[in-house]
Amino acid sequence: MSTSSPAPQPASANQPASAKQPASDRSASDEPSVEAHAPPTAGPHGPPIAEPHDAPAGEALDVRLLVPAAAGWLTAVVLVGQRPLTAALVSSVALAVAVTLGLVLRNNPTHPRRTIGWAAAGSLVVIAGLGIAAALQSATLRSGPIRALAATSATVNVRLKIEGDPSLRQSTTSRRPPYVVVKATIEEVRTHSGSSGTTTTRIRTPVFVIGTTKWQTVRYGQHVEATGRLEGVEDGSDVAAMLSTRSPPRIVDQPPWWLRAAEQVRAGLRKAVADEPDDVRGLVPALVMGDVSGVSAELNADFQTTGLTHLSAVSGTNLTLLLAFVLPLARLAGVRARGLTVVGVVMVVVFVILARPQPSVLRAAAMGLIALAAMTSGGSGRRAVRSLSVAVIVLLLLDTALARSAGFALSVLATAGIVLLGPGWRDALARWLPGWLADAISCPLAAQLACTPVVAWLSGQVSLVAVAANLLAGPAVGPATILGFIAAGVALLSTELAQLVGWAAGWPARWIILVAREGADLPGAANAWPATVVGIVVLTLLCLALVLGLHRILARPIAMILAVVVLAVVVLRPVGSLGWPPDDWLFVVCDVGQGDGLVLRADEGTAVVVDTGPDPAAMDRCLRDLGIKHIPVLVLSHFHADHVGGLAGVLNGRKVDEIEVTPYFSPRAEYNRVVEFAAHHGIGLRTVTFHEKRVVGQLSWTTLWPARVPALPPPGTSSATSSDEGSPENNASIAMMVEVAGLRILLTGDLEPESQRAVLASGVDLRADVLKVPHHGSAQQEPEFIAATHARLALISAGRDNDYGHPAPRTLELLSHDAIRTATTNISGPLTVTNTDNHLALTTTHPAP
Repeated sequence: MSTSSPAPQPASANQPASAKQPASDRSASDEPSVEAHAPPTAGPHGPPIAEPHDAPAGEALDVRLLVPAAAGWLTAVVLVGQRPLTAALVSSVALAVAVTLGLVLRNNPTHPRRTIGWAAAGSLVVIAGLGIAAALQSATLRSGPIRALAATSATVNVRLKIEGDPSLRQSTTSRRPPYVVVKATIEEVRTHSGSSGTTTTRIRTPVFVIGTTKWQTVRYGQHVEATGRLEGVEDGSDVAAMLSTRSPPRIVDQPPWWLRAAEQVRAGLRKAVADEPDDVRGLVPALVMGDVSGVSAELNADFQTTGLTHLSAVSGTNLTLLLAFVLPLARLAGVRARGLTVVGVVMVVVFVILARPQPSVLRAAAMGLIALAAMTSGGSGRRAVRSLSVAVIVLLLLDTALARSAGFALSVLATAGIVLLGPGWRDALARWLPGWLADAISCPLAAQLACTPVVAWLSGQVSLVAVAANLLAGPAVGPATILGFIAAGVALLSTELAQLVGWAAGWPARWIILVAREGADLPGAANAWPATVVGIVVLTLLCLALVLGLHRILARPIAMILAVVVLAVVVLRPVGSLGWPPDDWLFVVCDVGQGDGLVLRADEGTAVVVDTGPDPAAMDRCLRDLGIKHIPVLVLSHFHADHVGGLAGVLNGRKVDEIEVTPYFSPRAEYNRVVEFAAHHGIGLRTVTFHEKRVVGQLSWTTLWPARVPALPPPGTSSATSSDEGSPENNASIAMMVEVAGLRILLTGDLEPESQRAVLASGVDLRADVLKVPHHGSAQQEPEFIAATHARLALISAGRDNDYGHPAPRTLELLSHDAIRTATTNISGPLTVTNTDNHLALTTTHPAP
């Protein structure tokens, strides 16, 4: 519910509240993307393994292994990161109890609870096995000198084997330049120990390498040498340490021949779609073999909003579609019985090699093998749960760290939802819908509902269009994937023919992109949900309530139609929009996390935007909620990532006429990225001038700063200090005095005290009704500058639980002392200013307590 209250009365400063850190910065070991659920033809991370409704009437699902699998999973969650002795002790106790219980049951064949007893004994055996696996994995991470060296931040020379594809990252909570993260195994470490010289140790210890952009050139399977500093990691990580290096990698050898051949196939597919539009060029390789290197941040954000992320990551969907295409062809060629199994296994091996044998790929292969078993044995549904349970146990035995993997949880939950919920819901819908349509609806609906709590925990939002988006995109996934596989193979023989097949694969990919774009643009496509323990528990209970009651709704046409109508109303005009934003809004501070994203209303559907925040999805969502389609001027106050990182979200489906920037083009990497975006979208880029005046619609503003800028740092260096307080980028921020509908609004970027004093010395009139507090309310403020504004309302844009302690208590106290009412996005969400009948008011979506 929205709240609105007048601003002139003084109030005490709001205190910052703690919340979860954004998922994007939680851990370098996260999966490349959050998977949601899959199209109707397959589960989101695994297939709808065996269609249970095709099983003989009255055949029950075999759920005997569900409890042991769940018990083993919980055991792995608890034991990951524990000392080997602890895990071994748990294993010994569980095995001893299992043996004792087994002997008791064997000597009492008529025991009334014999079935439950044997289930408990089986669960204890699984627990014992996973205890041993956890102990071995923990011992591997702790063996050798790496953890001890990391504890002292030692500098070492190492020989590494690259175990993944390099990922380019840009931090949204710090000013560091872009960097590369890649997983590797240290096979040899050399340390210098004074008079004793160099000590060389041969080991096999997994680490994460954090290096410069030059590490983008390393390839999976290569051996490289590097020099860097080891740092410790939290317990429970699947690596022993992090290796931070500023030196380029020194290539020792090339990957083995089979990985080089796989890379040639991947490169062939990229060439086959090289002439297609950017999004198609990125999506087709992602659909075929999980190659997400070309998927734009903008398209990925739309996929997240519409629950289609599983399409751009390696999942059971990719492999299931390949098997569904190859096995029928094998049958037509006369292959039968075990021959089909051999063909299927060969395709699984080929897929794993092409997509790289990494944990997420191996998980997809396991789900694909379940599909293979179903496809080659008549598709008995009762075996689906048993197969899934076995897959969970085996995967956890191989890698207990999967127990805490979001991707693994989503895979299992989605497949379990399809197997356990899908058949009943399909039968309920089939009472009044054609069978094929009942299948198409029940599969993604079951998968989405099963995954909803985990997705909300990771993203802080709940998608209301995921089922519809998967239903619409599903028919195009198969053709795009299969044609992409064919293009990759044909590329080995003829580039021209491969481009023709790639062109054909591009058309179904275009449809998938269209569904994602249009679905994400719907006002209520995704709704924020608190990613807290209480919030997720409440959401889980709501999902369980739906599980219990949805069968009755699906079986009744009228009830189903009413439910769809209600959902459509919420999606097309979400409940929140009835109160926020108010119809007469003038100025909005978007809730974009640790950054600035400001919107000034120029006309209906038209606004001037100042800064874009760090997250394209958050900025896009705010502008979508405000109904902004046209941006005559986009102002970027300076080039730090928390002010320009969300540029793709602003450009998503909107007309931007011009981008106005500070004359201080640093950090260079972010400046270059802005220039590339502007050129790609055909948008003019101009540099602001001191004291210039501009008018757009009902808005007018004067540029108050910068009057001068320092010399740019040499290429390849950063001018920011370690704390970024007083950095030249901040002091070169654009400051503007905006006038709209009788209000004066002072926007200050990240100006530090040095520039604040310079603005004061210029003699400009700083009196304003609303002050956007500089630098997210940091402690570095000039009291005379704040006092000179005589502001009635101060607004601060800061991220929940940010690393900088913004807004600082000292600054909140300063504003309170000057009798300025203060509101912050980290407590109240987006902040909206109105001035109806010359009555200044603030509206929030989450009122502070």
